Amino acid sequence: LPQVGVSHVVLAVSYMSEALEAAMREQEQRVGPGGPGHWAHPPPCGVTHGRAAGPLALARDLLAEDGEPFFVLNSDVICEFPFAALARFHQQHGGEGSLVVTRVEEPAKYGVVVSEADTGRICRFVEKPRVFVSNKINAGLYIFSPGILQRIQVGAGVLELGWAGGPGPPPQPCALSPQLRPTSIEKEIFPAMAQEGQLYAMELQSFWMDIGQPKDFLTGMCMYLQWLRAQHPEKLHSGAGVVGNVLVDPTAKIGANCVIGPNVTIGAGVVVEDGVRIKRCTVLEGARIRSHSWLESCIVGWSCSVGQWVRMENVTVLGEDVIVNDELYLNGANVLPHKSIAESVPEPRIIM
Repeated sequence: LPQVGVSHVVLAVSYMSEALEAAMREQEQRVGPGGPGHWAHPPPCGVTHGRAAGPLALARDLLAEDGEPFFVLNSDVICEFPFAALARFHQQHGGEGSLVVTRVEEPAKYGVVVSEADTGRICRFVEKPRVFVSNKINAGLYIFSPGILQRIQVGAGVLELGWAGGPGPPPQPCALSPQLRPTSIEKEIFPAMAQEGQLYAMELQSFWMDIGQPKDFLTGMCMYLQWLRAQHPEKLHSGAGVVGNVLVDPTAKIGANCVIGPNVTIGAGVVVEDGVRIKRCTVLEGARIRSHSWLESCIVGWSCSVGQWVRMENVTVLGEDVIVNDELYLNGANVLPHKSIAESVPEPRIIM
């Protein structure tokens, strides 16, 4: 981000906002002086996701302060973020907004973007087309000129943003109301911009995945690991028992006679005991997988404990601090945090 001139990051936060802010502070420390600082604020009343325009309105004073374009990102996508290329594209066409598009195999499942082949100017949006008009969809990455903020209705009042460090003094409170009318960027603002010839599309040339659902998260993880294999193979784990693309934190411990991979990520402080088989899984920080267990297509949450001779598969998801007793079978179980599982789950279900 600093390489493309980004000095601050604004987060629209709600659920687990403290964890998000803590993660941002860790990133600031890792980047060091000169990296972007960040602000965090709750979304306006009635706004529950980043595709709404409310968070942009609440951050109007911050975004418009220097008159420069700003990036907007949906938080549930993973890709090789083309910040520099997108900034150049936006500057070249001179319109009010630019969005990144990606090609999909089944466009009828999505709202598609129809644009001019030579310029990228967006002509229209078509929701779940019955006949083929385009196979390009909105990838959830944008760059806007400050003029877009004039398109979002605001009221009177003050909402203060929390300052979390970074270069420059703390910002002044935003003179905006948290009682904004919920406004959809995709359904209201983008069509108007396209009609006025102010919105352009740049096609993404690398991998992309919406990771908002567990099964899609695992697919996105596989794509990311393959990208690492091509771009930074030295970051991947190798050695006895490692199959394919595997990413292991240096503080994790893996026992004897394990087979790990393909497509596995193992977080900090994880302990994998002897004889464990893991493939197509994410194991998060502090988890423990006890001996001779078998995991495929699973997400194991922070500080979980999976017992001996356990089999888990079919997009089983364990929330934080879940205990799975020995010799159980979990098939597509979605387990909420801080639960103890004492019997098998042979069919997919949510355990609350």
